[in-house]
Amino acid sequence: MREAGGISSDGLIEPVAVPPRQSGRLAAWIALAGILALLGYAGRFAGGEPPDDVLYLWSTFAGALVQYTIMLVLILVIAHGFDRRLLAFETPERRLRAVGLAVVALIVILIATGILSQFLDAGDEQGLVPNGWDSSRALPFLANAAVVSLVAPFVEELLYRGLGFGLLRQFVDPWPAILITGLAFGLAHGLVLGLPVLSIFGITLGWLRWKTGSVYPGMCVHALFNAAALAAAVLT
Repeated sequence: MREAGGISSDGLIEPVAVPPRQSGRLAAWIALAGILALLGYAGRFAGGEPPDDVLYLWSTFAGALVQYTIMLVLILVIAHGFDRRLLAFETPERRLRAVGLAVVALIVILIATGILSQFLDAGDEQGLVPNGWDSSRALPFLANAAVVSLVAPFVEELLYRGLGFGLLRQFVDPWPAILITGLAFGLAHGLVLGLPVLSIFGITLGWLRWKTGSVYPGMCVHALFNAAALAAAVLT
């Protein structure tokens, strides 16, 4: 435990314990984020175009569950357990303010996505959004939608805005931590045209994590955005 100087009521400087810098854990997180980025781009360029009905396949559901389970286990290993403080898995102190900031973040994401999608179609490049609704395969679609709208936001926010941001803040100021985790989040999806959109998405959620001190608001915004994107795809 490191010590930093604090001023007592009588004007004397007293040592104040602060958490040690966890360089080993940060190196492990950087390695994990780098591996996810490499796997994302390797799958994009070596795997070819994904099928148009990828979200109607049970294999997609099973593969995603395995992937996110492994990611969650690695997060907990690096964090040495479910460290609620490090992962920011805590309720915001000012809940109404957190709700307002979450609304602002969602609006920023929607505006940025709307503008950039005119030039860079991330959804089409990613290949997850279905072309329409197929009622005969509703069950696997709903299962995949649950993964996209619930599991993915939970695990990804813990990884980037929770663990990554928490470790980086031990070494750098908030904005470098926000930018690094936002870019890492974008790179993990293995997209080229969609990288600016995803990076802005991650940066905005990093800002929300910083301002609220919690990953809960980011999880909610992430989940709402993913669910709305899927609903819009099948309805339109």
